[in-house]
Amino acid sequence: MGDNSLPTFFHVQQAANLLNGVVYPTPVLGSSYLDEQCGGCVFAKCENLQRTGAFKFRGAYYAVSRKEAVTPFKAVVTLSSGNHAQGIALASRLLGYPAYIVMPDPVNPFKRAKVEEFGVNVRIVRTRAEGEELAQELVHAHQGVFIHPFNDCDVIAGQGTAILEFLQEVPQLDVVLAPLGGGGLLSGACLAAHGLNPLIRVYGCEPARALDALLSLREGRILMPHTVDTMAEGLRTSLGNLTLSILQDHLQDVFVVEEEEIIPAMKMAFEQMKMVIEPSSAVALAPILRGEPALCGKRVGVVLSGGNISMSDVCSMMGGM
Repeated sequence: MGDNSLPTFFHVQQAANLLNGVVYPTPVLGSSYLDEQCGGCVFAKCENLQRTGAFKFRGAYYAVSRKEAVTPFKAVVTLSSGNHAQGIALASRLLGYPAYIVMPDPVNPFKRAKVEEFGVNVRIVRTRAEGEELAQELVHAHQGVFIHPFNDCDVIAGQGTAILEFLQEVPQLDVVLAPLGGGGLLSGACLAAHGLNPLIRVYGCEPARALDALLSLREGRILMPHTVDTMAEGLRTSLGNLTLSILQDHLQDVFVVEEEEIIPAMKMAFEQMKMVIEPSSAVALAPILRGEPALCGKRVGVVLSGGNISMSDVCSMMGGM
């Protein structure tokens, strides 16, 4: 793919071929409880059980592999304080490269510790702008390649393999739901879903306290969120030019999720599905739990995108219930 081209369904298929035997083929679970909430049939793709605990490993590994085939480099650099950082850390170790992870505050201590377990070089910075500057310095100093968390063609194609895998197991879905932050997962989901069935409706699920993607899609340009104080820390980022373009062409709509809906969704996943999920993942369950009319009577697929949360944080959050 050229730098200015958008990924397609073909690229998702290519990614699936390369990732075969590398990523875990995560399970799909049904839930009679969720079925009752929407009067339909719900299937959950458990990417919280993926390597590193999130779908992000798919895009990270594929992107590093693809860059390796195109451009010589000696290190991998990224800017992420979340699950992408863990994905890059593991992908780099598996492919034999040193990794430099720049993490802008606020940093989740649990996720930082998980990244450091891979023995990578972690740098903490005060702001994202400072992080972007440091990342470019590291690329230059170490002859590295920079892997963006979501606004990268190969990352998007890699993330799309989760939905390709999902629909190969449950082909007759009417709707796909996924969390919406930078749009990498959702863009890949759109390409995979519509490559297999153009009639599938793909919806993003975005926190009201980080509501930039919906507004960006309405205005056709990237907007920054007015507030970013949602507990769904993985969804605090804005869209990129690639993800905006793909979502404009494919996305059905965005469900806005209020903050008070997130913890009950986590609690439901734990109690009814025996699944530990992080707040960003729970955002995609909220529209089902509130009986969103567009989902009623439908066969709904939902991506449980990640489960990287400490037991102390789970207990602290659930203690407020």
